[in-house]
Amino acid sequence: MAVAGDSTAVIPAAPGGVAGFVQSPAGRNVLLMVGVAAVLAVMTGVWLWSQQPQYRVLFSNFSDRDGGAIVASLQQMNVPYKYSDGGTAIMVPESQVHDVRLKLASQGLPKGGNVGFELMENQKLGVSQFLEQVNFQRALEGELARSIQALAAVQAARVHLALPKASVFVRDQQKPTASVLLNLHPGRALDQSQVSAIVHLVASSVPELPIKNVTVVDQNGNLLSDTGKKPGANGLDATQLKYVQEVQQSIVKRIESILTPILGASNVRAEATADVDFSTSEQAAEIYKPNGTPNSAAIRSQQSSESQNGGSANASGVPGALSNQPPAPATAPLNAPGAAPNAAQAAPGSAQKDMTVNYEVDKTVRYVQQPMGGLKRLTVAVVVNYRKEVGKDGKVTMKPLTDAEKVQITDLVKEAMGYSKDRGDSLNVVNSPFASEEKEAEPEVPLWKRPEAIPLGMVVGKYLLGALIIAYLFFAFLRPMLKKITSHFAPPKEDKKEEEDEDAIVQIGQHQGGEKDETQLLEQETKQRTYHDNLEAAKQLAKSDPKIVANVVKAWVGGNE
Repeated sequence: MAVAGDSTAVIPAAPGGVAGFVQSPAGRNVLLMVGVAAVLAVMTGVWLWSQQPQYRVLFSNFSDRDGGAIVASLQQMNVPYKYSDGGTAIMVPESQVHDVRLKLASQGLPKGGNVGFELMENQKLGVSQFLEQVNFQRALEGELARSIQALAAVQAARVHLALPKASVFVRDQQKPTASVLLNLHPGRALDQSQVSAIVHLVASSVPELPIKNVTVVDQNGNLLSDTGKKPGANGLDATQLKYVQEVQQSIVKRIESILTPILGASNVRAEATADVDFSTSEQAAEIYKPNGTPNSAAIRSQQSSESQNGGSANASGVPGALSNQPPAPATAPLNAPGAAPNAAQAAPGSAQKDMTVNYEVDKTVRYVQQPMGGLKRLTVAVVVNYRKEVGKDGKVTMKPLTDAEKVQITDLVKEAMGYSKDRGDSLNVVNSPFASEEKEAEPEVPLWKRPEAIPLGMVVGKYLLGALIIAYLFFAFLRPMLKKITSHFAPPKEDKKEEEDEDAIVQIGQHQGGEKDETQLLEQETKQRTYHDNLEAAKQLAKSDPKIVANVVKAWVGGNE
């Protein structure tokens, strides 16, 4: 404390140790610099966080061996990566996904869990024939598994081949067999045609492997290939059902396409039912017709023979035998009129004629083969909406079609569907008003709830949050600290007016009776500080003890008077 009227001031001793260093001007400067460095570090971290790229999946569902090889290649290429989904996926920055995939593909990564024919590239010298056969079988199984995994619905596949040893005896020869285990993607399934394609793929890749010896099983243990059942044996062949659906859809499409320009796009509906015959039949017949008249029949061959024997005057009968009957009396004159003189002496002759005729036999040979997929019967139903008419007042009314229009539409539908009366086709065209569909007003989805706006909002929010944090740190901490540092290192600026103000404050403090000690202490402190420090000290004093400041102001006002 200072004595009243004494011009010298007593400087209080500064505390020693860390507390004293902190309260000293040098300590405060060091703390300000440390604070500035901390704020800059936080701002830099926020900036780097806001600039962090988005990561996308590079590869997933890979084996441990492929995962190690991929990570090693990424480290060599200095590509940042991280794991996701429990370590089952490797993620890289979005801008480098395609580039990294191409580079890894050039290195043969990922290879997959199966080993293909590259196993035969590193054959060691002196390998036995048994090991060569085992390696060949492993390579063939791996190549088949890779081919099956190329299907969209197959996630992973394993192939097991049983290749018997070749035998010189025919009766001891055995056919190879194959088993395929499929691991399908979640929510995926294979139809019968796809399973059949896998079976044929495996059977065609292994010599002498019949189709019936290939078994396909999924990850749930379901048998997908039933080789003992013939396709279509139970009438539920998927290919045939698909063909029927295609025929029906084709007929409906033709009907709607020809009626749409007349009635409008939403004024006609058609459905068709096709009865398709998938049975195949073959018929061979030989038909023989009865022979016609000889004049109309065709002669194939004809043969005739004729023989004739002349009369003889020699005696006939048994030589040396006499007749036991007397000669009959003559009933005719010996010499008939007009007869030759020697006619009684001539004997009649004998003639023979044979003829054989062969006619062609009528024969018809017919061979008929009826292909499957023929239409047995076709049934079509068509519904046509009433015609819209706009009145003079602008009111829309629905009116039925006229009989002529119905006949015209029926004829068009018959031509489009290929109507056949002999086949027993059926067509029904109905003109009826359509029921109007009441559409419920869907509430408009807010922008922040739309799926396409969520990723964009996350990116924008990330950058905005980083900018706000950096701005807050700058204006709240960094800028005041920099001002304090620059004010401490700036040279003191004092003029005569400031010195007069300081002297006036000291004199006013000395003339105050009740506040004598406080003004003396204020005088001592103001003499030891620069103008900026004095101003700061006056502000702090005004906040801590406003009575002193009020007395000083009163003294100033009284002095001016």
